[in-house]
Amino acid sequence: MNYLTSNQVPQRLGNAHPNIVPYQAFPTSDGFIILAVGNDAQFKRFCEVAKCDNWIDDPRFKTNALRVENRQILVELIKREMVKQSTDTWLAELEVVGVPCGPINTLDRVFADPQVQHRHLKITLPHPVDGQVDLVSNPIRFNHEALNATLPPPLLGQHTSHVLQGVLGLSDIELAELKEAKIIA
Repeated sequence: MNYLTSNQVPQRLGNAHPNIVPYQAFPTSDGFIILAVGNDAQFKRFCEVAKCDNWIDDPRFKTNALRVENRQILVELIKREMVKQSTDTWLAELEVVGVPCGPINTLDRVFADPQVQHRHLKITLPHPVDGQVDLVSNPIRFNHEALNATLPPPLLGQHTSHVLQGVLGLSDIELAELKEAKIIA
């Protein structure tokens, strides 16, 4: 959006927000967290939780515009503080004061998450070769109804003939030639 209003090609910022600081991922003592400090009041509360009250009145960080201008300095200061506590500690403390944040979960934490479990986002289906396979279900719900997956993923080449003949219109002879040339199995 900034480009459309300014015609200036933005610099690469990774996962940081171009207009809001701090608004990006930070390492903690045991993982990563996304901070989404969207305004000056939230920044003040973040500083209090981080026990960095001196940042509140620091002229470089007094407003979001100044924090954007001094992004590199502030981000380095925040990184030094964030690694002092665990992800869960930061989440709990920041949630209490209304500072938006969230964990960057490893897959084991994703599937252990109460909301993921409540929504049944991990399913198990029978598979012709591997027995039972765990899969991710469709997260979309219509009127609280899930879009159920009832088939396992196809085996390699399972639908090749159907696609090549039924969809692309290849003949039996063309299909046989592809098999003979070992292009398909």
